[in-house]
Amino acid sequence: MTPTSDLLRELDDVNERFERATPLEMLKWTFERFDDDVAMACSFEDLALLHMVHEVRPATEIIFLDTGGHFQETLDFADRISKEWSLNLTRTTPGPDAAASPCGSENCCELRKVEPLGRALESRAAWLTSVKRVDAPSRAAMKTLMWDEKFGLVKVNPLATWSDEDVAYYLKSHDLAEHPLWAEGYASIGCAAMTLKPQVPGDRRSGRWVGLDQEECGLHEA
Repeated sequence: MTPTSDLLRELDDVNERFERATPLEMLKWTFERFDDDVAMACSFEDLALLHMVHEVRPATEIIFLDTGGHFQETLDFADRISKEWSLNLTRTTPGPDAAASPCGSENCCELRKVEPLGRALESRAAWLTSVKRVDAPSRAAMKTLMWDEKFGLVKVNPLATWSDEDVAYYLKSHDLAEHPLWAEGYASIGCAAMTLKPQVPGDRRSGRWVGLDQEECGLHEA
């Protein structure tokens, strides 16, 4: 899909307002603007945004990218929350081409994350993510609202302006469960083969793709 000039202007205008808005205000605008034509991609690393979406529009489609390489703890946590919250969960799986690209190989993330998510979003007008600017330098310029050229729809990042402390406060104040691996010292959780505990103090994503020249999986562009 190619965006119209009117839509791009609208997104720019709303993005400026979103810089001073709360995540809940962004969600309410998104559902008012796109109604049920919205999906959320969720890794189940934390439940802050998922909880907000569940409160505002509980029937929202939640897309979990099952790469075939997740920690068993992640799979169990996703299953548990999905059942407890009665989520409208879609679990993607990689296509047959992914078999030749195990975790850490050149095309792994493209085949196990990007392509499956693209298929899942084909009929949608907008998608929601939990990315934050503080996650990594590659995300420092991430807009709260943008046109996503990769997938051809509107991308909304309600937590873009939040800090890790904001997320922790939200989880605690709403008595939300934490990913079980957090208690073991993990801080950013991806596929098991490419995820370690933080290697650099204060850099929560320093345990991702250790030994590779890689910071992102390809889903998110600044």
